[in-house]
Amino acid sequence: MAEQRSDLLIVGAGPYGLAMAAYAGHLGLDYLVAGEPMAFWRDHMPAGMYLRSASDWHLDPVGIDTIDAYLAEQGLKAADVEPLSRHFYLDYATWFQARKGITPLPEMVTRLDARSPDAAGRFQATLASGDRVTARQVVLAVGFGSFPYVPADLAAMLPTGRWGHTCDEVAFGPLAGKRVLIIGGRQSAYEWAALLREAGAAEVHVSHRQAAPPFTVSDWSWVAPIVDRMATEPGWYRGLSPTERDDIGHRLYAEGRLKLEPWLESRVLREGIHRWPQTRLVAAVETATGDLAVTLDTGQHLTVDHVILATGYKVQIDSLPLLAAGNLLPRLAQRNGFPVLTEHFESSVPNLYITSMPAAQDFGPFFNFTIAVRTSARVIGAAIVDRVAVR
Repeated sequence: MAEQRSDLLIVGAGPYGLAMAAYAGHLGLDYLVAGEPMAFWRDHMPAGMYLRSASDWHLDPVGIDTIDAYLAEQGLKAADVEPLSRHFYLDYATWFQARKGITPLPEMVTRLDARSPDAAGRFQATLASGDRVTARQVVLAVGFGSFPYVPADLAAMLPTGRWGHTCDEVAFGPLAGKRVLIIGGRQSAYEWAALLREAGAAEVHVSHRQAAPPFTVSDWSWVAPIVDRMATEPGWYRGLSPTERDDIGHRLYAEGRLKLEPWLESRVLREGIHRWPQTRLVAAVETATGDLAVTLDTGQHLTVDHVILATGYKVQIDSLPLLAAGNLLPRLAQRNGFPVLTEHFESSVPNLYITSMPAAQDFGPFFNFTIAVRTSARVIGAAIVDRVAVR
């Protein structure tokens, strides 16, 4: 087994990991990144998907290798490519890596351990190959892929093999000619419905508890200024009262969860897609003919072949495999399933920083979106530089 050493190990090569790596390089830090670049975006998001964010949600903490800069190289403007497709964003991320000279170790970290205090590196990461990396500091930049949320009542109700979560249901060809029920009422549920029908699904039903969300433009203009403010005032959000935090959370929820993008309307309001707002699933039984007979709480009966859960993601940090396999969890303070973090994203384990979705409790719901990648990198980078300076 090979072993590498670095001052800083960044675990995860999605948007948060790439932004952190770029800023670490800018600061002259000795770092390594472990993870297949943009793996969740490539493997767990469907071809044909569009982003809700615009070109200003780029990856570069120093504002040079932006999406606009990438477009300029091609003689394009934002209006030429918005809404941004998944394909476009992946191409931008590849270009960004090349521009920043980021070369991740294309392996998952399967285990993370603290070493003895007198060891040269405080942490030891074991890779899928069995190789190891020792590092003085670690940044966990894991994203949604580790935390799909499957409500227990639905898991118990649905027959084995007849359902999946949106994070895994991204190849729609096998569902051509099939009847599909999607449970969930947010953007992903409706976009999956459109993509399934366009891929040849015979019928798509969408059931959700809330009223049917409108197709209307979301207002994100207020988000960037307050997220950027954290880069220079890391404790700003943490200093808000619970009421003020709730107000921000409700406002962001209203923009990101209670609206559907207008470009989706004509693709959803079409023959073959049926919406069942303000309903919930109460029964699902396999019939003798192999159909799946489902019943909604309104008494509506549907016959489908497959169910997709668009039920989102929920952080349970102790379920993260690399932590569950290692020796850090007993020392990792948690609250409501989230790690407890300082205003510089440091956990209760010294020199272990945690960002992306697991930081949302202490830093706000912005960390469920890519808008926060640059702020995250700048705050953590500054803390690491300060730590290195006094070492």
